Amino acid sequence: MLRSDSMLKAIGKSINIRVASNKSSHIPIIILGNTPITTSYRQKVDHLKNAGIIQGFWSLNPAPSDITTIEATKALGFKRFNSYNDFENDFSTLLTQKRNFFSSMISHSELGKIIEIANKEKEFEKKAEKFLSLIKGTI
Repeated sequence: MLRSDSMLKAIGKSINIRVASNKSSHIPIIILGNTPITTSYRQKVDHLKNAGIIQGFWSLNPAPSDITTIEATKALGFKRFNSYNDFENDFSTLLTQKRNFFSSMISHSELGKIIEIANKEKEFEKKAEKFLSLIKGTI
């Protein structure tokens, strides 16, 4: 992942999967590699993780070179695993959590209405389901 074209290709593929359809909103996306990311991508990968486009750039090589490399970015957009157990635990957690990607560009007024309607539900799960169905325009 030290090559810029590899990073851009991984980001592009992730976005393509993410926006392909509503069905892809449940798919966790991890980019697996064996090298650290460059300094110029640290903020980008954290932003992509926070935006929900990806769930992380993960490096499976604890010692890719003789130099010291970062273990993780601040928001964990990039993470280097130092043991197989650490990788297995994070991977298992990722697959067992129910997650949903959502994205929209709507006015604050429309967003407020959606939140107000969703908030009328009694249970957190139902609030989330109502919010997601409204934000995606499926109601």
